[in-house]
Amino acid sequence: MTYEFLQQYWWFLISLLGALLVFLMFVQGGNTLIYSVGVNDTEQRMLLNSTGRKWELTFTTLVTFGGAFFASFPLFYSTSFGGAYWLWMLILFTFVVQAVSYEFQHKRGNLVGARPFQWCLTLNGIFGPLLIGGAVATFFEGSNFVVSKMNLTDGMQPVISSWANASHGLDALLCPWVLVLGFAVVFLTRILGLLYFMNNVNDENIRSRISVRLVGQTIPFLILFVAYLVHLLLKEGFAYDPATGIISLTPMKYLDNLLDLWPLAILLVVGVVLVLYGIIRTIVSKTYIKGIWPTGIGTVITVLVLLLLAGWNNTVYYPSTADLQSSLTIQNSSSSEFTLRTMFYVSLLIPFVLAYIVYAWRAMDKKKITKEEVQQDEHLY
Repeated sequence: MTYEFLQQYWWFLISLLGALLVFLMFVQGGNTLIYSVGVNDTEQRMLLNSTGRKWELTFTTLVTFGGAFFASFPLFYSTSFGGAYWLWMLILFTFVVQAVSYEFQHKRGNLVGARPFQWCLTLNGIFGPLLIGGAVATFFEGSNFVVSKMNLTDGMQPVISSWANASHGLDALLCPWVLVLGFAVVFLTRILGLLYFMNNVNDENIRSRISVRLVGQTIPFLILFVAYLVHLLLKEGFAYDPATGIISLTPMKYLDNLLDLWPLAILLVVGVVLVLYGIIRTIVSKTYIKGIWPTGIGTVITVLVLLLLAGWNNTVYYPSTADLQSSLTIQNSSSSEFTLRTMFYVSLLIPFVLAYIVYAWRAMDKKKITKEEVQQDEHLY
């Protein structure tokens, strides 16, 4: 295992965690639709408990994603999490509010009632995916930071990375293409949430409404996603010379990546087809309720490919719009070879962790949520 292999390997794992996080945000997307798909309190409690069984998986994946990034690419962690802290703090705040809302909205002694917590769940379902999608978009659109490793010799202020303005990450939301990808993720999570409800909640009235709402979510998602994908493949990208480390703008860099790494192009097509298959079959078939699986797998594949395009093939994965040569690459931002090698052996435990997650998921979903369960079970959200 060479140092270069370990760097590429850990970028793959980071990308996979990011892709899984986007899929698991069906919880957030579903939360935005609980009070429109459910027309009465019983139906809303059914939907709430459907996502309530899975919200810990999303939060844990987010924390694991951040921890893995810190361990494998610490310069990105210090630059983005440290410089763009307002953006990341907002993301974390929305997830903390989500956890509190689940636990307290129907607790005895709740003095403010359920409505404020319901609004918090809805806001988390919108702003969580929007901000995470926007953060991913900065991998392609760039961020406003400066990196100077010589600052380590400054005894008064040994700070390697600094943000070039006072917004500390919120300026990313002023870029139209960041918002396009962010809102594409919002609509994608809403689609995934509807498909999850279809599979997990055993109620014909709810399932009939979901089929109608899927159409309204799919159309804006496709418009936004296709627009961003075309923009991405045609835009200038950020490339670096591995021999000199010089970073430069390259026309249609991401399209070149897709052509050079042709297996990724095949995977991208497969991912998009799976996403559409799960959605379309759910809409046209009155008995098909398993759309979450092809669409979910397609989501993971598609997001994984996009993140790999951002870092592989001599590509800058975190461009700086303030100073091009400050941009971060897999090579100049990773941990030492010893650290990556040690973590490689630890990562061999990942299949066992995934097997446990699959087992726990199946155990929780073995019995579908019904009206009778909501009306009789006292241990509910």
